[in-house]
Amino acid sequence: MKMLNKIEQLGLVVIGRNEGDLLRQCLLSAIAIVPHIVYVDSGSTDNSVSMARSLGIEIVELDLSQPFTAGRARNEGFFHLLKKYPQLELVQFVDGDCEIVDGWLETAKKTLEAQSDIAIACGRRRERYPDRSIYNRLCDLEWDTPIGITKACGGDFMVRVAAFQQVQGFNPTLIAGEEPELCIRLRQQNWQILRIDAEMTLHDARMSNIRQWWQRALRGGYAYAEGSWLYGKTAERHWVKESRSIWFWGLILPLAILALLLPTHNFSLLLLGLYVLVIYRVYQSLDRQLTAKDAWSYAIHCVLSKLPQTQGQIRFHWGRLQGKRSNLIEYKALVMTKSNP
Repeated sequence: MKMLNKIEQLGLVVIGRNEGDLLRQCLLSAIAIVPHIVYVDSGSTDNSVSMARSLGIEIVELDLSQPFTAGRARNEGFFHLLKKYPQLELVQFVDGDCEIVDGWLETAKKTLEAQSDIAIACGRRRERYPDRSIYNRLCDLEWDTPIGITKACGGDFMVRVAAFQQVQGFNPTLIAGEEPELCIRLRQQNWQILRIDAEMTLHDARMSNIRQWWQRALRGGYAYAEGSWLYGKTAERHWVKESRSIWFWGLILPLAILALLLPTHNFSLLLLGLYVLVIYRVYQSLDRQLTAKDAWSYAIHCVLSKLPQTQGQIRFHWGRLQGKRSNLIEYKALVMTKSNP
């Protein structure tokens, strides 16, 4: 077995709920190199907690009386580590359904040490089984984002402790889109976010049906709505353009087509051609290194996802007007429910 030197200034926060064997893989991928690891559990009903404890991992079990969010879980893990190990300079966050790729932790650490203005270093998250379903493949394509200075990261990243403390961590009330929101506040403090040309994590989406795809897109629409509501009036107009696009393609145009059916003697159906046109434009804009199948699949996904995203937008604004916050929007739970009636 390859012997690795542990990075004493590094801590790891793993969050999860009912991840089972995926959580074991996640923890084992880091245990040899990260000396300080905490697993934050959000009410698992499987053996996640006992399994993590058997590996010698520190456990934080979230209070069931408060709403679960990924931001809340990451915050509690981070501040638990910092309280016990105040010497920490860097913390890696990772979701419990991901496995850290060999070499990533060292690469990210060196990058942050070499560039003092970088708050977050992230790399390439890949889907472990992209060919098992079209939905898994779409996830893999979605995560293939440009390298270099960027505006936001996903759920897996390494952060400078001082920067995270400066902005007081995640907004624990957000049920989605908490990472871009964190990055906004970091950039407001003159920190930068860097995506490295390196493999970071392997993810297992376990998406096998259209209901999961719909639920995941719905969550995205909710995040766009809340993000634009919170920061849409700032200079960068956070997610305003995306939200307007969702409303137009997911609601305004469909309603216009239906409303004009009788007055135009069904000729309004010709407006459906606009969807074909925009799908083609997205296809043309994609990286030419993609296969034609992947490019067409992703283009169709980008346009059709406006429909569930509209539902997510409505869900956010309806809750806002009622003064209520939504519960977590989970897509994996749909498989668990189906297999465990």
